[in-house]
Amino acid sequence: MRIIRDYQFVEQQDRGASVAIGNFDGVHRGHQSVIDLARAAAPDAPLGVMTFEPHPRAFFAPNAPPFRLMSPEARASRLEKLGVERLYQLNFNAALSSLTPEEFARKVISEGLGLTHVVVGADFCFGKGRSGTAADLQRFGAEMGFGVTIAPLMEHSDDTVSSTAIRTALSEGRPRDAAAMLSHWHRIEGEVIGGEQRGRDLGFPTANMSIDGLHPPAFGVYAVLVDVLNGPHQGRYQGAASVGVRPMFDGAHPNIETFLFDFTGNLYGATLSVALVDYLRPEMKFDGLQALIDQMTADCARARDILTAEMQAETQAETPARTQAET
Repeated sequence: MRIIRDYQFVEQQDRGASVAIGNFDGVHRGHQSVIDLARAAAPDAPLGVMTFEPHPRAFFAPNAPPFRLMSPEARASRLEKLGVERLYQLNFNAALSSLTPEEFARKVISEGLGLTHVVVGADFCFGKGRSGTAADLQRFGAEMGFGVTIAPLMEHSDDTVSSTAIRTALSEGRPRDAAAMLSHWHRIEGEVIGGEQRGRDLGFPTANMSIDGLHPPAFGVYAVLVDVLNGPHQGRYQGAASVGVRPMFDGAHPNIETFLFDFTGNLYGATLSVALVDYLRPEMKFDGLQALIDQMTADCARARDILTAEMQAETQAETPARTQAET
C-alpha cells in the first residue's frame, strides 16, 4: 500500500483511483462496506481510501479529551489488510480546512488526485464549515468528471454502526458489542515501555503500553489476545490486561498493563497489539497485596477459560469452511 500525504504533489501511478472518503477511525463494518463499494465501482482502478491527519476533530479542538479508537499506524495496517492500495492520508491544516466544498471537489479530488470514483457515507460533510453534503459532492462529480456513490448508513441491533457507538460500547465495558460493529476485536497497539515492575514483584510481570491519544475503554481487567508484532517473541499469546490508573498504587496516568500467559522473555521495545475480548471486572483498591494477588490469580483463571472457549469456537467455525474447500 502506498501512502500519499499531499494532494498537490502526486505521482502519475497514484492518480485515477476509486476511493472511499472518511476518517475511518476503527475501520468498522460501515467503513468496510464503503470500501467494498469503492472496489466494485471501478474494479480496474487502484482501490484507495482518503482520510485526514490529524483528525479534523483534533485539529479544531486540540484540548478535547482523547477520542480516537486507533492510531494512524494501526489504521493503515488494518486498511492494508482489506486490500487498500492507495492511502491518501492528507495533511489536515488551515489551508485544507478553508477550502469551500466546490474548491475541495475541484482542487483535491478532480485536479489534485485525479480520482475516478469516490464513495461517501450518507452523512458525509465536507468543505469549510462542513457545509458540503453528499448530494453536493454528487453534483460536483457530474460537473468535474468523477463518479460518486452515496453509501447508506449501516445498522446493528437497532443502532447505527459508527465510531461513536463503538466508543460508547467500550466506555461501558462491552468489548464484544464493539467487536460486532467493528467485525474484529478492538485492539490497542503500541510499543512496550518501562514500568515500575510491581507486577514482576507480585508474580505477574506485565508489558506496559501508553494509551495517550486514544479513547480509553472502561477501566478494569480484560481477557485479551496479544499479538507480538516484531522481535524475537513475535507471535500470538493469551493473557489478561488491566486498563486504568492502578488505584492500589495511587496511579494518576492511565495505561494498559498486559500479563501474557505461559510467557518468559523481555518485550521492551516490541510492538504489541492487544485485543480486548471480554471485560472481567472494574479496577479496584484492595486491602493489602495478598488480596490483590488472590484477585489477579482468579482473574487470570477466568480469562483462560474465556479465551479457551473463544479459540474452540473459532476452530469449530473454521472447520466446515476448510472441509468444503478440501472437497
